[in-house]
Amino acid sequence: YKMIEIDPGTAFGTGKHDTTQLCIKNLCKYVKPGDKVLDLGCGSGILSIVAKMLDASRIDMNDIDEAAVKASKENFEMNHLSLDNVNIACENVIDDEAAKAKYKEEKYDVVVANILADVIIPIAGFVDKFLKPGAIFISSGIIYMKEDDVKKAIEGNGNLELVEVTKQGDWVSIIAKRKDV
Repeated sequence: YKMIEIDPGTAFGTGKHDTTQLCIKNLCKYVKPGDKVLDLGCGSGILSIVAKMLDASRIDMNDIDEAAVKASKENFEMNHLSLDNVNIACENVIDDEAAKAKYKEEKYDVVVANILADVIIPIAGFVDKFLKPGAIFISSGIIYMKEDDVKKAIEGNGNLELVEVTKQGDWVSIIAKRKDV
């Protein structure tokens, strides 16, 4: 294991939270060298930093908070990681059609969203369009009582299938896969 230094500044995410740890474990399980990764709601950038350390070839990340974009760049630098093939945008992927179009065009091997159940639920409706066939969607930030709501949203997207659910403390991470269509 390699140490990651994180200064979240005013952005969210030090790496100590259960949901972050769940996402890191799942990234370690699913990201392969050369993968393209999309980090929705990147916060301090910690999940993208992990993806970079796992040799992802390209990482796109976004957050609705300008402070998160700034913190993410600084945390990449603090960990001596290059921002080559790393793109960070301040945007709201739920409301921003241009952002959606950009990610649909790209197609990713892994999309990770560690946000909140109420934000993941709408994202589950269209995230399949960002995924290559057979690609993985890792979601977390889901408090246990919202697990069924998120599962329903994922199952409601006919192009996604549930792969596994991992839990830590009161928190849940739900992994889905884009069907090979």
